[in-house]
Amino acid sequence: MPVQDTPAPHTPAHPMPAQPIASSAGDPQHVAVVGGGVVGIACAHYLNLRGYRVTVIDRGRIGGGCSHGNCGYVSPSHALPLAEPGAIFSTLKAMLKPNPPLRIRPGLNVPLWKWLWNFSRRCNEADWIESGQAIHPLLTASMQLYGDLIRDYQLDCEWTKQGLLFVYKNQQAFDSYAAVDEMLRRDFNEPARRMSASELLEFEPGLQEDVAGAWYFEHDAHLRPARLVASWRDSLQNRGVTFVENQALEAIVESGGNAQSVSLSNQQVVADQFVIATGAWTPLLEKMLRFRAPIQPGKGYSITMPRPEHCPSTPMILPERKVAVTPWGSELRLGSMMEFIGYDSKISKKRLGLLTQAAADYLKCKLPESFSETWYGWRPMTYDSTPIIGRCPSFSNVYLACGHNMLGLSMAPATGRMIAELVSGDPPSLQAKPYQAERFTA
Repeated sequence: MPVQDTPAPHTPAHPMPAQPIASSAGDPQHVAVVGGGVVGIACAHYLNLRGYRVTVIDRGRIGGGCSHGNCGYVSPSHALPLAEPGAIFSTLKAMLKPNPPLRIRPGLNVPLWKWLWNFSRRCNEADWIESGQAIHPLLTASMQLYGDLIRDYQLDCEWTKQGLLFVYKNQQAFDSYAAVDEMLRRDFNEPARRMSASELLEFEPGLQEDVAGAWYFEHDAHLRPARLVASWRDSLQNRGVTFVENQALEAIVESGGNAQSVSLSNQQVVADQFVIATGAWTPLLEKMLRFRAPIQPGKGYSITMPRPEHCPSTPMILPERKVAVTPWGSELRLGSMMEFIGYDSKISKKRLGLLTQAAADYLKCKLPESFSETWYGWRPMTYDSTPIIGRCPSFSNVYLACGHNMLGLSMAPATGRMIAELVSGDPPSLQAKPYQAERFTA
């Protein structure tokens, strides 16, 4: 199948102003949000609702990173972190097989090996549940907020509450998930419905008949991420939010720990408050922020193709192959992989082949011979699977909204609301402590 490169960054139709963007006397306070992915846009939305004047800045095009090519799940079921008991052993075992879904580039990358060491230390039940108790409130709050957003602002994003299947072929692996389901049921009130093979095939006839069964999280939802971002951006522009594209952050101008402006590629933005929502790029801002976010770029891939005949109608994850399958009205997307290989921008045909092979092994439909798009992006992975949401320790008026791992889309509305509450000085809707940056500096 032919492989297409990731589309080139969009160039704005109107040139960027050369003069600084600043507040005038009597204007509302100005907040500059650096990072135009779904998390940055959510921050802009809730800041705008509180009466702030907002400018969103991105080094490329708005929504051009992980907010573009992910599988579109809004999943309260994803409460448990990657650092689960036994994860190190199972990962090392999997990496000995040909073409494993996880790949780590060998070499002297001190931040990566430090990250992996801290990750390994959290592969125990106590830390597993602790991280889950921080992740889950963001997921459940965001699910509710998405419903409100899509209703109130008519966001065009193919929002569908159709649930999510975890499909297994191996009977032992299928049965073993019962222990995870019990924990999700007991500690997070996120039960799944167990489906036998016959029940599953009746429910989803797009699967091959040699399945063992599935676990069905019927309250999960999915959407078209690129359409969400485009529609949300249009809504915010109509409400006065300014978007600045293709402008890289080069410096933070400060005085006494108070940020005054940000210097971009060819302009300066003066503001009263600043939000850094730069995802996997955040570690590269260490010198400017005087804080190293323990985030590693976890590279993932997706393939989007015209929707084939006999395509499954329900989103699903194939846990034994670590592949996600998302059907939309006119297209089908496959996504997966986790590569800790730095900011490598090459698209591996071999890795894409793992996606199509997994789909061919589980789905009845014949995949098209050409793709609409092949894509890669870097997920912002923290070793405790919990995002950083709160004030940057080195500044009085700079806030961080980053490190959402593989759940940025699922967590964005609750993150944006919390950032707006913190900037305003109001008590946050969710307990703030689990997300504070200081947990990494103690």
